[in-house]
Amino acid sequence: MSLLILVTAGVGWWFYQHLNGNIHSVSLDGKGGTEKADAFGRTPINILVMGSDGRTSKADCKLGGGCSKTGVQTGSNADVQMVVHISADRSNATVMSIPRDTMTRIPACRNSGTDQSTPGYYGQINSALQYGPACQVATVHQLTGIPIDHFVKLDFSGVVKMSDAVGGVPVCVSDDVYDTYSHLKLSKGTHTLKGVAALEFVRSRHGFGDGSDLGRTISQHLFLGAMIRKFKSAGTLTDPTAVYALADAATKALTVDDGLGTVKKLIGLAADLDKVPAKRITFATMQTAPDPADSNRVVVGPGARTLFSTIADDQSLTTGSGKKSVAASATAKATATAPAVPASEIAVTVENGTSITGRASAVATVLTDRGFSLRTTTANAPSLASTTTLTYGAGRQAEAKTVAAALGLSGAQLKQGTGTGLTLVIGSDWPSGTRYHGGSSSPAPADTKAAVDNAHASTAGQAKTCAKVSPYKTVTLNGISMTPSQAYAAARGKPDSDA
Repeated sequence: MSLLILVTAGVGWWFYQHLNGNIHSVSLDGKGGTEKADAFGRTPINILVMGSDGRTSKADCKLGGGCSKTGVQTGSNADVQMVVHISADRSNATVMSIPRDTMTRIPACRNSGTDQSTPGYYGQINSALQYGPACQVATVHQLTGIPIDHFVKLDFSGVVKMSDAVGGVPVCVSDDVYDTYSHLKLSKGTHTLKGVAALEFVRSRHGFGDGSDLGRTISQHLFLGAMIRKFKSAGTLTDPTAVYALADAATKALTVDDGLGTVKKLIGLAADLDKVPAKRITFATMQTAPDPADSNRVVVGPGARTLFSTIADDQSLTTGSGKKSVAASATAKATATAPAVPASEIAVTVENGTSITGRASAVATVLTDRGFSLRTTTANAPSLASTTTLTYGAGRQAEAKTVAAALGLSGAQLKQGTGTGLTLVIGSDWPSGTRYHGGSSSPAPADTKAAVDNAHASTAGQAKTCAKVSPYKTVTLNGISMTPSQAYAAARGKPDSDA
């Protein structure tokens, strides 16, 4: 018996060390901001999940293509970006996708692994990964104001390994579909996708919706919802063989920050997420508007700032029953009905009412970095102020609320003045940081109607939803433009992805 105990313990220790040895971790260097604990000392968890398009290995070259002339490549873009928010009380979660075509300000960054650096630039958000995962985290934090504690990065082969490890993921498509770019080919109905087929599904941007990256985020949400339901219903986490296969695949497939860099920490994260019922996990896509300078790109759209602040303030997008919650304050309802004013048209005078040098400049910079008008200016307040206030002129309340949402200010800090513009006075209750966390009052109740308006919201509990195949001519076969369903019919000789 003692020998059996020793052998079992030895296998367990080998297993633990083996999995720890699989994990590749990178430091975030504090670039994602810091979460604030609630009244009970509990803190939310915010993770940036990245899907890399890198062809940095022979396996990824084979799966992703594009290496015939270059061979194995260096560098990658974050073609999938999802902010995963788990509430402080672990009762709900939100998964917000950020379209890869979003244009924003990339901060100054240096990749500690390659020494590649940038002084900062305006560009496509997914390009920040060229300067390392910490730069991608810093960019998302700067854009949204959401503190990002951790990151998880997955490459092409990682998606294949993970889908195989869970025994496949069930998905439904609304019609026959053949995306000639991602190579996804499925007949109408439900399919269980593993390996390369799963990768083709989550990579497909021409097969679903309007044939853009926005349509792809919705089908990715359906895929993740199905995976979550499978975890919770199939006893995956109580089957030792399944747990080993999943843990081995996950630790080989993922790059994480050093805060998640051990098996124990990853198991703790999985346990936290497992506490959240599927019906209370909300999927949403950041609201966008067309980029005036490039029709193939998008910028942050109306409603996005409300979605950002709802997540940053740890407010649920669902009720205990799983339904969308209803705003509980007149102020929040007024925000939903007020006409949206693009951030780019809102200029703010930021005044430093503290004795700390540079406070106005720091806050003004974060406003312009988040898309507010470059006419935003700074000044010293006429006198020191103990509280932070945002004063607005007649007819400018909607603009003030957009600024407040971006900075984390409450409705109590907004007041109408006699001037014509917006003036933000930074008081001693906001001595540091670029998002307001001062005072003892709780944030105003979340206005989920505004937060999820045009965000294509759904929950992981919705099991009967099919990915909507694009009705547009988004693919090309033999030089002819056609719909994905037409392409399926024209390619009868090609095997389906799950054949």
